Amino acid sequence: MPSPGLRERKKQKTRDTIIRVALDLFAEKGYEHTTIAEIAEAAEISPRTIFAYFPSKEDIVFYDLPVVHEVLAQALRDRPEGATTLDVLREIIVCSLAPDPTHQQRRCIISSDETLQRSKRARFAPLEELMVGAIAQDLGAGPGDIRPQVVAAALVAAFTAVSDPTTEPPEPYTEAQALAVIDDVLRFLRGGLEALRNG
Repeated sequence: MPSPGLRERKKQKTRDTIIRVALDLFAEKGYEHTTIAEIAEAAEISPRTIFAYFPSKEDIVFYDLPVVHEVLAQALRDRPEGATTLDVLREIIVCSLAPDPTHQQRRCIISSDETLQRSKRARFAPLEELMVGAIAQDLGAGPGDIRPQVVAAALVAAFTAVSDPTTEPPEPYTEAQALAVIDDVLRFLRGGLEALRNG
């Protein structure tokens, strides 16, 4: 894959600066009390430039979800014959477990704002719909079959619990701990899917 050109590198640098500055301000002042104008001033750009990268202030917090959606959709479309939805998800999770320097900061920002908590649930809905369709294909499920929705909801709940635990321990899981939990969940769901498929 060719290296990005100067224009692309400058755009990525600007985008990264907006994210870094905005998250620092959200953490310091609170999400609701931080304005686009303040983010623009701290990033030394115009508010109009921010909107060229992010449609709203909220989109800065959830900057990674569009990429996650795109990666998941493509992986499910291109999965090899015989690969299940759970196989694809595990591969994506393994690739996503690398440390994210913004994860803990965003976790704290979201947990301290009820609007962001509601928005997070809403923004996960398209990801869940992707999984519903793929699981329905795995099961050969027809319209009106609720089994794919049940399995997809369980997957989303498990991944949310691993990435944003609300109970002890208060710190995020380590990479190894997260993968171990995910493998336990996937093992359980594989057994359930087999039972559903053969039932």
